Parts: sequence; C-alpha cells; structure tokens
Amino acid sequence: MASEARHLHPQAEPLLDARLFPVDFGTLTSKVERLARKLADSAIERDKRGGHARAERELIRDSGLLSLAIPQRYDGQGKSWPEIYRIVRHLAAADSSLAHLFAFNHLQVATILLHGSAEQQRHWLSRSVQERWFWGNASNGRDLGLQLQAREEHFELNGSKSFCSGALGADALLVSAPRGKSATERVFLTLPAQREGLAINDDWDAFGQRQTDSGTVQFENVFVDRDELLVSGGQSPRSSLRVCVSQLILTQLYLGNAQAALNGALRYTREQARAWPGSGVATASEDPLIQKRYGELWLLYRGALLLAEHAAERLQQAWEKPALGAAERGEVALLIAEARVAAARAALEITSQVFEAMGARATASRYGFDRFWRNVRVHSLHDPLDHKVRDIGHWLLSGVPPTPSLYS
Repeated sequence: MASEARHLHPQAEPLLDARLFPVDFGTLTSKVERLARKLADSAIERDKRGGHARAERELIRDSGLLSLAIPQRYDGQGKSWPEIYRIVRHLAAADSSLAHLFAFNHLQVATILLHGSAEQQRHWLSRSVQERWFWGNASNGRDLGLQLQAREEHFELNGSKSFCSGALGADALLVSAPRGKSATERVFLTLPAQREGLAINDDWDAFGQRQTDSGTVQFENVFVDRDELLVSGGQSPRSSLRVCVSQLILTQLYLGNAQAALNGALRYTREQARAWPGSGVATASEDPLIQKRYGELWLLYRGALLLAEHAAERLQQAWEKPALGAAERGEVALLIAEARVAAARAALEITSQVFEAMGARATASRYGFDRFWRNVRVHSLHDPLDHKVRDIGHWLLSGVPPTPSLYS
C-alpha cells in the first residue's frame, strides 16, 4: 500500500500538473520547483508528526529564496509581490506550513521597508542577505501581553506574545508592542533571536498548519536598543500596506492547498478510483456526476485565483508609490478582501468535496488528502472572513472603503 502513495507523488514528475497549474518563475523556476519537490517528499509524514521542521527550514535557507523581497540596493533580489506570491502559492501546494514560514519571512522584510528608516533598512536587510537570515515574528497585534518600557538609555520588553509564526529557529524577530493602551497603536522593533531574556517555545498544537512554529514567545527584561525601534512610516496609508501584504499571503496559502487537493484528487480519480456500480460507466473518470463535481470545483478555484492575481498587481502598483493616497489604499484593501474571502471559501469547498469524487478509499491516512482541508480550516480563522464581507457590503452601500486596521 505504501507503494500506492508513492505512486501518487513520483520523484521525477513536477509537483503539479503543468496543463492545469502552469509554473513559470523565470530564472527562479528550477530553484522553486526543486525546493517544492523536496518539501513535498516528506510533507505527509511531517504533517502527522507536527513540531519543528528544522531540516526543511534549512532547505528553504539553502534555496537562496529568502531575499526575494529585499531590494537590490541591499543586495537582495528585488522581486515584485505578484512574483513572490506565485512562489508562495506553489510552495503551499507542496507544504502549506513551510510556505507559511517562507512567506512570513518576506512579511517581516516588508515591515522593515515600510516602517524602518533608510539606515535601519540598510543595516537589517543587508545583514539578512549576507548572513542568510530567516525572519520570524512576534507581532500579533491583538495580544497585548507584551510591554515596552523606557529606561534611561534603552528600552526593555517584558511579557509574552502568542501566534509567533516562524519564531522558533529564526535568526531575527520582528516584534510589536502596544504604544499606549490601544491595540491599534503599536511600535515595531527588530531583535536578534538569541537576545538574552527571550524564550521561544515549541508549543504550537493546532490540527492544521502543524509546522508553522506559531507558538508563544516570552520576554523577560529583554534589552532593546533605541535604534532597534522602527521609527519611520507612522500610520500613513503606505505604511498600512503591511496588512495588505499579510492578507494576500493568507490568500496564497488557501489557493496552494486548493491546487494540491485538486491536483492529487484528479490523479487519484484517473488512476485509482473505481466507478460506482450504478453509474453505468467503466471508470470513475467517465462518471458524469464526478465530471460535474470537478468542473464546479475548478470554477471556484479559477475565480478565486483571478481575483488574487488582480489584487496582487494592484498591491504592487500601490507599493511603488512613495506618496500613496488613502483612496487608493482603500481600493487595494477591498480587492484583497474580495480575493481572500473567495480563496478561503473556494479552498474549503475544494479540499472537502474532492473526497466525494475520490471515494472512501481516499480517506486512508497514507495519502494525507485530509491535510489540505485542515490547513485551510485553521488558517482561514486568522481573522474573521465575515468582517471582510461586511467591509465589502459597507463600501457598496456607502462608498466608504475599509479603515486601515490590524486586519484590513
């Protein structure tokens, strides 16, 4: 039986059916595909095990892809957000947890670019390239359990942060702390992950996204130099693009899981599923009801994909404007809200309904088809989709776009 599972994921073949999910990352194509294949080879077993994927994180580091979002002036690769998102999506089809860590590395880079001074950008990002850093985060905006206290010549952090994706095993952390008593007013700061007083816990235990290292970080009298506070950017429309970058990362993770579920299910249906006795056909692939189900799922996927691609292009246009206006920022946020809701709904339907097409035998744990639904179900709860839909409805009725917040 183990040979059956291996047959579904042969080493020599591309990760996804190129006819349905074409892959073109330019000069990076071979690097991305090679990394995706390596992650996919052990993804089912590691999903069962959970915990920290140290070896796989090193594969990502060794791929040379951690510097994609770092501008060329800091010796990075300076790729656009649409390019980066396509790579995240492809890696998510291989291993959604590791794609999450990969993407959040770039989110922390974006935070430095949006909130750091020119000197802070040069210092942290050049060092990231030179030392091949993997960034993690302790920036959960809703968690007010961390306090930044001023001392005579420096600052000090005490408390804890939850949902710290990528913190375990990171070289550096992007941390947020409340500025005053409001959750919406916060300051970002950068810290080496080995700073004295930091305790990064391996305590993430969700039923999906099982290797995202999204546990808690504790801070006990942690020293913070004044230069480690990201002081530039404030609350301008451009600096608030950090949330937009983050929301589109979630969107790619949903779509990557949907791709993987569809890809695997279609192959299983062609090669292993058996026709139902009452269907009147010789093979499952000839069953009109199964054909219709796959057609419906494909339409869900394609619609969400096109929304995500359009939103990414508009985000890039906004990113390139030094003086972004509130109206344009609001337009980008609406497009991203549309894409995220559509992608989450499509992925939840696809990752669940493929079992209707494959049949009972496909629920065997050796195939690991269930992990796609579990990953999407956990990650789609990051912040409520209902609030995104409400924002869209409010805009339709009033013409007022979403107000920038921690999640919009």
